[in-house]
Amino acid sequence: MGDRQDVRGPSHRMTLQLRGFLLFLIGVFLALVLNLLQVQRNVTLFPPDVLSSLLSSAWWVPLCCGTAAAAIGLLYPYIDRHLGEPHKFKREWSSVMRCVAVFVGINHASAKVDFANNMQLSLTLAALSIGLWWTFDRSRSGLGLGIGIAFFATLVSQLLVYHGVYQ
Repeated sequence: MGDRQDVRGPSHRMTLQLRGFLLFLIGVFLALVLNLLQVQRNVTLFPPDVLSSLLSSAWWVPLCCGTAAAAIGLLYPYIDRHLGEPHKFKREWSSVMRCVAVFVGINHASAKVDFANNMQLSLTLAALSIGLWWTFDRSRSGLGLGIGIAFFATLVSQLLVYHGVYQ
């Protein structure tokens, strides 16, 4: 038993590090892309060169998003195993890419569509997020992790805005 762990140890650790690094890069990339889509909605409020305004804005936001993506991506399988709920629903890459495309579409739509008030926007985003979860995951741990992260991210962003970090 000890030999199996020793043989698996360095390889497993390297796989986790590579997986974490790739998740970090994907998180940074998606943060930049989603921010660019948000900037394009109000492009007249920014200087003509959108890319320079994108890179000169809060540089730490993509790093935080990358870190969060790596942490969540590495934590999710552990929670599934811990709860005894192995993920068996649509694990192929095409499903992952469709899920990312739907997520980016939801984010872009929230910037493009004019809602009557913030409550309508929030309810629409909540319904679309539940639809995204139902289509691609359907696990209790995925729903719980998604709701927990949504509340935590909202709390952190509200605290940052309250303390003037984005000004």
